[in-house]
Amino acid sequence: MTASASRRGLMLAVSSPSGAGKTSLTRHVLQADPQIRPSISVTTRPRRPSEVDGVDYHFLPSLGQFEGMRAAGELLEWAEVHGNYYGTPRQPVEEALNAGRDVLFDIDWQGTEQLRQKMPDDIVTVFVLPPAAQELKARLERRNEDAPQVIQRRLVNAQIEIPHWVDYDYVIVNDDLNRSYEQLRCILTAERLKRVRRPELAPLVRDLLTQLAALAGPA
Repeated sequence: MTASASRRGLMLAVSSPSGAGKTSLTRHVLQADPQIRPSISVTTRPRRPSEVDGVDYHFLPSLGQFEGMRAAGELLEWAEVHGNYYGTPRQPVEEALNAGRDVLFDIDWQGTEQLRQKMPDDIVTVFVLPPAAQELKARLERRNEDAPQVIQRRLVNAQIEIPHWVDYDYVIVNDDLNRSYEQLRCILTAERLKRVRRPELAPLVRDLLTQLAALAGPA
């Protein structure tokens, strides 16, 4: 299926505790699927050495600028996570959906809930779980981007984040990155094929019935 203005795009929201692997999974999807584009959030968090401004996030210079966007209604959702603020600019998401393009969100549970409340017909939600707590800690340490106290705070916050798995449409246990990617890809494909997201089917069925009636003749 190709992106088309006749089909409204869907929003694929992927959440997980930090270190469970959602960013790796979403990057795989974006690299392999030209029909989906990333939602690039704004954030007050400092940029990590591996990140690129405008690609991973739009890094804002101050909390004041973030608050200004929020007050002006320019954010589709926003949240405070690990002491930093994140938000999704509304305009590029709406433009993509209206053009029939899918939008992928690498987002926390708070942001997902806001998106679900505002756009329930457009959103598909996926929660990524780590296979074990020790593996989650090991992944955070292997990343080598956060100080020990930051890692500890992320582990504490994981105890708040993980119970929200029950609020999601789909759940992936990321014990193998390739298998988890295939599962996420299958979810996206199935959601695109849902009847309610395929407006081209109604005229197709009408034509089929008209043609069948002509071929079959009078009853």
